[in-house]
Amino acid sequence: MKYSRLIKKLDEQEKKDLNFVLKLAKTCNFENQHTKHVTKLALKIFDDLQELHKMGSREKYTLLCAGILHDIGVHTEGPKSHHKTALKIILESSILQFDDKARLIIGSIARYHKGALPDGKHDHYKALSSKERVLVSTLSSFLRISDGLDYSHKNRIRDVSIDYSKDTIIVNCLVKKATVNKELKAADKKGDLLRKTFKRALKFKVQTVAEFTGLD
Repeated sequence: MKYSRLIKKLDEQEKKDLNFVLKLAKTCNFENQHTKHVTKLALKIFDDLQELHKMGSREKYTLLCAGILHDIGVHTEGPKSHHKTALKIILESSILQFDDKARLIIGSIARYHKGALPDGKHDHYKALSSKERVLVSTLSSFLRISDGLDYSHKNRIRDVSIDYSKDTIIVNCLVKKATVNKELKAADKKGDLLRKTFKRALKFKVQTVAEFTGLD
């Protein structure tokens, strides 16, 4: 599946910008399979929680771009601080055609897919308006947990769906035969920002195909 098909009805400018995003990712030798899967999961979470966050197509496109670029620092300056490297590359790359504010938002989302939570002490986050900070924190929470769900980089959790109540978010995980203990542990740890953003507890439920599709 092409990245452009992860979101329906991109306009011409978005398609052009997406091509530059992909060009930068390829220049940085990104891991395509892992990146595509994490991005797909993050976009699914975005859709399933739309009634809570109230964001629209433009914000979803921003998440798509951040998802594609979240790991571009791995093969440039090494995996240890690759989230910070991704931010630096996004802010400075001549390949991307985004304006400075869009770079700052997309770069911040990529930066917060691991490591520290959003903090006003961080210059790039401090430079954002209060509304933009909410955007970054919310989209980062989706990307962060999705990255944990593909901890092994082997797509062991094939898909997700979300149920929620006033106090709990449940992530239903479609699994086919594989053991996913490490994925669930990583996602639970990286669910810290989602818990904070939505002020809800977070639970994970492993499901078979029949359970996931409601045919059980």
